[in-house]
Amino acid sequence: MEDQARESMDFDVVIVGGGPSGLAAACRLMQLGNEAGRELSVCLVEKGSEIGAHILSGAVLAPKSLSELFPEAAANGAPLDNPVTDDRFYFLVNDTNRILLPMWTIPGESKNRGNYALSLGNLCRWLGTQAEELGVNVFPGFAAAEILYGDDGSVRGIATKDMGVDASGERKPVFEPGYELRAKYTLFAEGCRGHLGKELMAKFGLAKDSATQHYAIGLKELWDVDPERHQPGAVVHAVGWPLGRVRGTSGGSFLYHLPNNQVSLGIIVDLSYRNPHLSPFDELQRLKHHPLFADVLQGGRRVAYGARAIVKGGIRALPRLTVPGAALVGDDAGFLNALKIKGSHTAMKSGMLAAESVFDALERGEENTELADFEYRVHDSWLGRELHLARNIQPGLHKFGTLFGAAYAWVDQKVARGHMPFTLSDPTPDHATLLPAAKAPAIDYPKPDGELSFDKLSSVFLSSTNHEEDQPCHLTLADAAVPIRDNLPMFDEPAQRYCPAGVYEVIEEAGESRFQINAQNCVHCKTCDIKDPAQNITWVVPEGMGGPNYPNM
Repeated sequence: MEDQARESMDFDVVIVGGGPSGLAAACRLMQLGNEAGRELSVCLVEKGSEIGAHILSGAVLAPKSLSELFPEAAANGAPLDNPVTDDRFYFLVNDTNRILLPMWTIPGESKNRGNYALSLGNLCRWLGTQAEELGVNVFPGFAAAEILYGDDGSVRGIATKDMGVDASGERKPVFEPGYELRAKYTLFAEGCRGHLGKELMAKFGLAKDSATQHYAIGLKELWDVDPERHQPGAVVHAVGWPLGRVRGTSGGSFLYHLPNNQVSLGIIVDLSYRNPHLSPFDELQRLKHHPLFADVLQGGRRVAYGARAIVKGGIRALPRLTVPGAALVGDDAGFLNALKIKGSHTAMKSGMLAAESVFDALERGEENTELADFEYRVHDSWLGRELHLARNIQPGLHKFGTLFGAAYAWVDQKVARGHMPFTLSDPTPDHATLLPAAKAPAIDYPKPDGELSFDKLSSVFLSSTNHEEDQPCHLTLADAAVPIRDNLPMFDEPAQRYCPAGVYEVIEEAGESRFQINAQNCVHCKTCDIKDPAQNITWVVPEGMGGPNYPNM
């Protein structure tokens, strides 16, 4: 077949990722250009089939960044129609009992009055519309697969993934080469564990002076519920059961009442967990049988499911944010405020600050230089101050466990106001925490009842996940022998449990074990890339438009 050259397009700025940080950056760039009377060409690529298709979050939005970006957002149709009306925190003692925590025990930063319970996917869809109206070239369905470098080593843009390559790597009749999107500056806003951001961190050593990054997996379901059980704007957070019964496991759960008689609910499991028998998916299914959740869900109907990894390391774990010609923003770097239990407002602010740094560089006539002032802007803004005051919360939970970690958080925030004269650390990476399977107690998960709890395959069906099956597997193994040779005898191959979508299976055939990857099930959560104890799995982008298609998530 005749070789087909890639076409190229030139822009002032290319943004990788249509989440809150990437969209905020795109909108802010165009606003600055319009204010200065400067014509800018900005391109945003998103691997999902549409803006919002791959967005999954609780979500309760602190509107600070959105209000800065679009002061009239609500009047212009932003989905801010569900303000928080009731804010409750519980300690779940066991599978039946709970304790309502007095609000005086809750740090002020964790309270939610003035915030909004909403679909982050719908907010991103609205931001995408604003970006297009401002003149941004928004390209959904294009997966950024390769970083383009100049002769001087600076980032010069990205190339999108070739389409129409079969599983063996051969071109199909429908083959289309990717596009080279060249730029004076490139912003990487891929979300947690973005594979191009990961490449930049390795190539430039961006994390070598940072504290150890930590992660969690968040699993979420969306339900239609009985109107009599629905309380618009009610927000519930909980810690304790079911994770509290599994030693060395921290995390929490949530239940948010959304508009139109819907609720979103989910569980957050820190990926520092120790027991290889633990299954985050099955912990979510168990959670829904607690009366706190079951009383709301009874008689309802589950309409959507999804999962994604979350960056939780805090400000000390931020990598260096810039390289010549590019910057990392949002969850590509990790701006979650664990104290607020939120990251969307911080991700947006990071994108806005990056946009300001890029615009100033362009105004100076610079191209493909290092945006040296971006990190200063982060640390000198309310974003940096907010994250600094919360810097000890996540390592405190890891170090002291959920109960004592929460007690420490109370002292840190209520007494010291975030100004403890030290910074806690947690140097063990999440993939290195597992105990050998023989030394960890087995976990007996009940079978799903089909009313409140369900199996993985029916759940993946609700995520509307779809991939072109005849394409190279986007879940690559450095050594194909490791899962059966090493992980199975030592850890009972935990991939078959930590994956929330049934991607990984150990198949027994004729007395032999075989590792099977069902890549078409993948919901792009990136947990395998993080938690695999051998660090043998690398997640790379499949063809554009592949993956989940989340509605209202």
